[in-house]
Amino acid sequence: MMTKEEFLKRLKEDQEFSPGWQAIDDAFDALYPGQKPQHYGTNLHARAMFGGDQYLDGYSIYTSDKGYYHIVSYGMTELYGNEEAYGKEWNRWGYEMTIKLKENAPEDCLWALDMMANLARYTYTSERYFEPGHFIRGNGTSLHIGTDSMITALLCVDDTEAQTQVSVYGKTTFLQLVGITESELQAIIKEQELVPELIRKMKEDGNPDLVTDMKRTVSYL
Repeated sequence: MMTKEEFLKRLKEDQEFSPGWQAIDDAFDALYPGQKPQHYGTNLHARAMFGGDQYLDGYSIYTSDKGYYHIVSYGMTELYGNEEAYGKEWNRWGYEMTIKLKENAPEDCLWALDMMANLARYTYTSERYFEPGHFIRGNGTSLHIGTDSMITALLCVDDTEAQTQVSVYGKTTFLQLVGITESELQAIIKEQELVPELIRKMKEDGNPDLVTDMKRTVSYL
């Protein structure tokens, strides 16, 4: 691990030093070696640091050879050179969000970026973060606004593939958002102990990586 002195020297000499961003890239480079993801950056002037309402700096969409797109956020953790962030146990909120989508093209996944942006805004403005086992209610309609889908809510799990990274800013984990039906949501609201059963049933039904398929019509609870 880089010492504080080494860190400060690097910070002074390298204006593009971004250890938090690198930690995210390292995790996904390990999963998708040699792949250049489709990256979407948020508008600089819309970012919260400039008075806007965007709390994420961007998103990368990777193509899995298992037949889905793997999306990761940038901005729930400290990304750039920041002396005050050095040496913490957790990097800011401690996680970046991910989701795996069964879609035809990266462009079909853009609705999920808006969803992640809303979740980031919620966390930063309310100071309430998400953890594995948490569920996120919708309004009873499709997560993808304007489309017809039984997937109306989200379940949070540890990403089934992306590994925790440790940088000079602390640990970065990857929190995977998994789309669930209204029936599944209502079942775990009544009895949260059903979450492991729901995850097990999804995996046993040929979905070991908990990919969100907006065309799914079966409910497991």
